[in-house]
Amino acid sequence: MRPMDAILEDAERLFDFLADTKAPSQPADIILAMGGSDLRVADTAAQAFLEKRAEWLLCTGGFGKDTGGVLPEPESVLYAKRCVELGVPRERILIEDRSTNSGENFRFGKALLAERGIFPRTGIIASKPYMAKRAWATGTKQWPEVCWSVTCQKVGFREYLQHSGDPKLVLNLMVGDLQRLRIYAGTFQAPVEIPGPVWAVYERLAADGYRQFVLPNS
Repeated sequence: MRPMDAILEDAERLFDFLADTKAPSQPADIILAMGGSDLRVADTAAQAFLEKRAEWLLCTGGFGKDTGGVLPEPESVLYAKRCVELGVPRERILIEDRSTNSGENFRFGKALLAERGIFPRTGIIASKPYMAKRAWATGTKQWPEVCWSVTCQKVGFREYLQHSGDPKLVLNLMVGDLQRLRIYAGTFQAPVEIPGPVWAVYERLAADGYRQFVLPNS
């Protein structure tokens, strides 16, 4: 394995690429909080809801690949509790607690809103920083009726890593997310161009052993 300094330098490049999306500038009908292991996403979602004066805050997520057997309750339930603590009215929060992956976050969330006669046209996705690009690509493909933008915690890679419970897990998740941007392009996600140097970073980190969430035979 390469020296850790070299690994972290590559990981920072990958983090910066994955987090690089256009920030929301307009009000939105809904805020969608992407379920996951980082409960700070709930803070991001609550802030976006209050600042943008959205109609609804949709908390998504059951138990995913990195939260099953770890969290005491579904991701969305924990998110909703935190959003209420931060001042979001409980009656403005909808909870989708069955999804196990990002595609289901959007598909199940869309169905939940449709059951209530809610058909948004604009939305802001609250996500982890390194999930931002893939969250936009997934929402754009799975819920194309909504014009999506993304908001996330404004933090650099080194600082984010310091406050994460498991830095190795973060690196594994980022490598898996980058791979999925390529292999799901046009099927489960809208296409996102991956520059050659960024893909080379993926290959080096995967060779270093950060392959926990890399899909086989792809």
